[in-house]
This record gives sequence, C-alpha cells and structure tokens, in this order.
Amino acid sequence: MHEIPIRSFAVSVVILRETGGTHEVLLLRRNGSLEGEWCQIAGAIEAGETAWQAALREVEEETGLRPSRFYSADICEQFYEADRDGVSLLPVFVGYVPSAATVTLNAEHSEFKWLSFDDAVRMVPFAGQRKVLRHIQQVFVDSEPSAWLLIRETAAVND
Repeated sequence: MHEIPIRSFAVSVVILRETGGTHEVLLLRRNGSLEGEWCQIAGAIEAGETAWQAALREVEEETGLRPSRFYSADICEQFYEADRDGVSLLPVFVGYVPSAATVTLNAEHSEFKWLSFDDAVRMVPFAGQRKVLRHIQQVFVDSEPSAWLLIRETAAVND
C-alpha cells in the first residue's frame, strides 16, 4: 500500500473591499509559478510563524495592504500536486481593506483587478479556488461571519 502525504505548509488569503454597496475581491496575475493565472494571495508559512501571521505577511509583501479586519475563513483550499504526489491543504483567511486602499504589487505579480465574486469565480483556474470564493461570499458577504472567526491578535499588529 502506498500513502500520499497531506501537507499544510502555506496559506491562502482573499482580500475584500466594499465599494458602492457591493463587495469586490482582489485577484493578482501571477508571474513565475502559474504564470499568467489570476489568483488570490498565497504563500509559504515561515519557521516560527503561525498561519495567520504568515497570511498577514504575505498580504503586505504581495500587495502592500494592511487589512483593517482579518478572519479565518473557516475553510481550507485543497489540491493534489502530481509532482510531489501529495495533497496540499491551505488554511484560508479573509482580510478587509478600505475601498481607497492602494495596491502595490511585488515581483510575483504583473497586475491586479478588483472584481465581483461572479467575475472572480470565472477568472480563477481551479475548482478549489471557486469553492473557496463561493464560501467566502456566503459567510462574509451574504451573512455576518461568526465573531469567533475574527483574529483579534491582528489589532496589535496593525497599530
């Protein structure tokens, strides 16, 4: 019997802003790995970091943004990687930024777009990403997220 490993080494972050009474999702066009694809923020967890700390660091590194509110999305993005013969399981986070927030991309991305959920779902390449976006729309836009999902420690980080 051969078992494939389940690895959890990275995080995924969906950034939202409210503008004109609607919520928009930030997608980034990738350079390098997955070149040309539109994706949410993602990155590896470094030694000594919690998953939420890695998520906040990745948001700032990739976009220059600092979310005003930060949540566990209460879902994991999962996918199989054939080159590693393993399943990756990434905790997902949700960050809110002001509508006028300025995005400053790093070299990992060539451009960004603020999109409706429907448009974002059409642009991401993987079924797992679409599932995550629909979950976030349902839990964070169509209803009020549980207060238990709020990551309160980030208030000190953002001060």
